[in-house]
Formats: sequence, structure tokens, C-alpha cells
Amino acid sequence: MMSWDLVQGWLTYEANSPLLFTQKYFWIFFGLVMGGYSLVYKNTARRNIYLFLVSLFFYYKTSGFYFFILLFSTVVDYFIGRSIYVNKVKWQRQTLVALSVVVNLLVLGYFKYAYFVADFIYDLTGIEIAVQNTFALWTNQALGTNFIFEKILLPVGISFFTFQTISYSVDIYRGHIKPVKNILDFGFYVSFFPQLVAGPIVRASEFIPQLYEPYKVTKEQAGLGIFWILNGLLKKLFLADYLAVQFIDRVFDNPQLYSGFETLSALFGYSMQVYADFSGYTDVAIGIAMLLGFTLPKNFNSPYKASSVADFWRRWHLSLSTWLRDYLYIPLGGNREGSIASYTIVFIFFVFIALIVGDPWLTLGLGAVFGIGFIAMRKSPVAARWVNTNINLMLTMVLGGLWHGSSWNFVTWGTLNGVGLVVYKNWKKISPWADRSKWYNRAIGLALTLIFITFTRAWFRSPTWDGAIAILNKIPTDFGWSTVGEVIASNYKYYLVLVGGYLIHWVPSKYKGQLRTWVSQSSPYVLFLLALASSLVIYQILSAEVQPFIYFAF
Repeated sequence: MMSWDLVQGWLTYEANSPLLFTQKYFWIFFGLVMGGYSLVYKNTARRNIYLFLVSLFFYYKTSGFYFFILLFSTVVDYFIGRSIYVNKVKWQRQTLVALSVVVNLLVLGYFKYAYFVADFIYDLTGIEIAVQNTFALWTNQALGTNFIFEKILLPVGISFFTFQTISYSVDIYRGHIKPVKNILDFGFYVSFFPQLVAGPIVRASEFIPQLYEPYKVTKEQAGLGIFWILNGLLKKLFLADYLAVQFIDRVFDNPQLYSGFETLSALFGYSMQVYADFSGYTDVAIGIAMLLGFTLPKNFNSPYKASSVADFWRRWHLSLSTWLRDYLYIPLGGNREGSIASYTIVFIFFVFIALIVGDPWLTLGLGAVFGIGFIAMRKSPVAARWVNTNINLMLTMVLGGLWHGSSWNFVTWGTLNGVGLVVYKNWKKISPWADRSKWYNRAIGLALTLIFITFTRAWFRSPTWDGAIAILNKIPTDFGWSTVGEVIASNYKYYLVLVGGYLIHWVPSKYKGQLRTWVSQSSPYVLFLLALASSLVIYQILSAEVQPFIYFAF
């Protein structure tokens, strides 16, 4: 007989056991969800309410009482969206959109960037600001809970659902969508559990029309959904977790103990790990949503096939890249013109750098750069367009880096990718290797792009800025040529899985499409055997506890 303690554990939040796709408990949960879904799916209103409540429970199991933050964002943006739609006065509509953006960013900023800002102010002025979790303190006082309020814990998925609620208000303002019929429908859009905590970021204009469409899943769609689930789990458990546990984590934890060749191997391994981990999550999310009758946007398109940095960002984390393009880059002026916002941000950024470094020569240099750029833009329309395009591109990438995390590591990572994009945009105009119709030009571009992206991953993975420098410094100063054979021999399974991962990634898309078609059209017996075989492979390869999804931290 099932014990009450076990049932209570299933129904209550446990900080050390969040609800993950890789847990047996999640699939029990999903089976129960599908059982209840079979009773309500024919009625769109009841279906939406049911999935909203299920999604709230899922988020509660993942983040505890932080689901109140999700509810707060839902309520605020629902009423702001309705007000924008019914209001015909332009400045009032603009004020409402600004209110939505400010409120959402304040919530995101408080939970994600409070320590970063406090540390920055301390480094700049010496003023120490005590940071405490006011939300947890209020909850303890109101409900008698015992949440830790001495520090702020980051709610899982807050960066994702914050961007979704912002897109809702902006899309209504732009006339791309009409408001949802009721707040429960909007709550369902914001909290849809397959993609809630790690994306993809689903725009209101893409998802909300699906709320009112009848449930329709063909046999092929169901088969394709199962394919995506199995594909995602294999990526995560067979590839990402294995690489991390067997090699990557121990190298990054103690880089001083390893040679340059080992740190280089760990960097290329991490490039594959972060891709397999994140795309694995989104594959599972897309498959689950497909079985429920909903379509989520594609989030990856074989990014390591990219032959340039620009091509890479057209393939990597598409829901974020396109969101930043449409809701940040273009409003800043895009590749046409600058804006007061972009100039102000650049000026403030220069001032901050000058104050932090405290070098008068650097201050003069930054002032000269700003002044020369201003004069050139006034004298030449061509120069003005060049400066505006690159400023807006750099700002978008820097802010995109900051979206990933509240540290100078992520600012550095975003800045480096911005520099890479700017250099590529200008180099391709004169490059003798720009003709991508030649296979060797594509191969050179692919290799250089992968090396550059992997190089920037040092700041993405390392816990500190100095740690990233230490990792990279190992490669030229202590490569360890004499031990390369021994390292490969003692870690041959790691290298086989790593090389195999890249080779599979580079398989032409048409063959992968044929495999998806074959699986989607297979009989239920074949699908069952595939699921069983996948489970056996995962069971055999696992040698440690399942690792949390990397993008849960964002």
C-alpha cells in the first residue's frame, strides 16, 4: 500500500527534487495528465483551464511558492494587454506598453540581477548594499512558511516567461494579435508546462491563436512527437550528461590539474554538451506539446554546421535570437538608424568602464572614440549607418549575454559574440573565401566558427572571469604534447562519444528528415520497440546521477 509520506512527497515542493523530464516521476505525472486530458480535450475552454492548472502544479513542483511570481506577471500583463487594445490614444498605448516592459524587467531584475547590481555599486563607490529576499520575507510573515530570506534565489524559468509576457503586450500594441478571451487562457499561454522553465520562448502571436483551435493530432504527428521526446532524452542523457560526468566537469572544476590538450578537449566537449542539453530539453518540450495538440517553434537548426558567426546565430536558440532581433535590435534602430536609447546606453557603458578601471588614459581614449564617432556620423551618412548598425548589433549581443546570467562572464561572452558578428559583417565584403558554393570555403568557415564559438564558451562555463582566462591560458602555455596519446587512451570512451556527437550533428539534414518521417509513420509496435531500446541504451550508459538542465539556471 502506498504510504502517505510518498504521496505527500509527490504533491509538495522539494527543493532537492525538482520536476524534470529526466525523472521517472515526471513521466508518471505526464501519464496522469494525459489521462485527465482525454476527458476535456474536446472542449477548448475546459482544455485550457485544465492545462493551466496542471502547468501551475508543474511550476510549483519546480520552484515552490515562486509560482506566485508567475501569477503576478500573468495578472499584470493580462490587464495591461486589454487596456492597450481598447485604448485609442497613441501616447497612452505607448505608456501602457512601457509599463508592461518596466514591470516585467523590474521583477526579472530584482530576482536575477540584485547581487550583480549590488556588487557593481560596491566596486564603483564602496557602498555596501544588503540584499535580502523581500518576497520570501513577506511569504513567511503571511503564510507562516520558512523560506530563506537572507539571500535571493532565482526562480526557475523567469527569463523565459518574462519575455513571453512582454511579447504579449508588444504584439497587441503592434496589432499582431487581439487580447485573449479571459485571464485563464492567458495564464495557460504564460505557464504551458512543456516549455515553461527552459523554453523555447513562445511569442503570443504564435501560440495564442492555437488556444482556440480544436484538438487534432494525426497518427503521424503523434509518431513525430514520440520521436522528438526520444531524440531529446538521448541527447540529454546519452550525450550531454555523459560528456559532463566523464570529463568536462572535473576539468573545469580544477583546470590547474590538467594539460592544455585536456582543457581544449573539455571546451569542445562543453560546446557539444550545452547544445545537446539545451536542444534535448526543447526537443522533449516540442514532442510533449505535439501530443497535447500544440506546436512550439523550432529552437535549433544544426548550429555547428554554421559557416560564419552570423550563420551560427541564425541557427542557435532561435526563439531568443529572433526575440532579441524583433523586440530589441529593430526598436533600437536595426541596421538603418540609431536611437536615443542606443546612444544613451553606449555613453553610460563607456562612463561605467572608465569609472571601474580608473585609468585617465582609458577615459580619454573612450572619450575620443565617442567624439570621433559622433563627428564621423555628422559628416557622412555612410559612416552614420555603419556606426548605428554595429552599435545596435553590439548592444543586442551584450544584453543577450546579460539575459543568460548576472555576471561579467556573460557580459564578456555576449560582447565577444557581438565583436565576432561585427568583424564578420565587415570582413565578408572583402574576404577571398566568401564564395560558399565551394566546399572547402564552407569547411574553413565551419572550422573557424566552431573554434571561435568554443573559445567564447570558456566564459559561459567557468564560474569566474579569471577561471575562463586560466582555462584558455593552459592551451598555449602547457599543451602537454607528450601526454596526448595517454590522455586519449585513458579517456577513449569520452572521445568516442564526443566525436560521434559531432559526426551525427554534421549528417545532412535530408537524411535526418527521412529518419523523422520513417519514425512518424511507423506502427505503434515499432514506436514501442524504439522507446524500449532507447531506455536500455540510456540505462546502460548512465554512470552517475542525472545532471540538471543547464538552461534551468537562466
